[in-house]
Amino acid sequence: MKNAYIYQTSIGEIGIVENGTAITHLYFNRETAPQDATIKETALLKEAGRQLKDYLAGNRKSFDLLLAPDGTEFQQRVWQALQQIPCGETRSYGEIAKSIGQPKAARAVGLANNRNPILIFIPCHRVVGANGKLIGYAGGLEAKQYLLNLER
Repeated sequence: MKNAYIYQTSIGEIGIVENGTAITHLYFNRETAPQDATIKETALLKEAGRQLKDYLAGNRKSFDLLLAPDGTEFQQRVWQALQQIPCGETRSYGEIAKSIGQPKAARAVGLANNRNPILIFIPCHRVVGANGKLIGYAGGLEAKQYLLNLER
């Protein structure tokens, strides 16, 4: 059973979804919310919402939540690498590819980054183009810039 709850934050409405034991999704847009989730604030969602609000207030640099993103083995490796990027720092797609032992897979890393179902908690906003420019973000480039500025 999936439960979801929408939180009002400094960057707008953010929905968080859990499967009873772990966080599975975070979304910025109600249209992308899982249709099979019950809208109910569980203890796990309440804790995730609290940590998210603390982060957005500048009072938290990392999260202490069990995450369970659904993806391929390659995607899982990329998402693990994203979680190793320290708050306040960025990496390029190529740097992530090298860190997972596949230096020629920068485009595939970009696709995995794009498929990240747990934005912010798995910090794909910390990945930028090789030239340092902001490239794509499911929450929009304005939100990505906001999050990067917040972390600096």
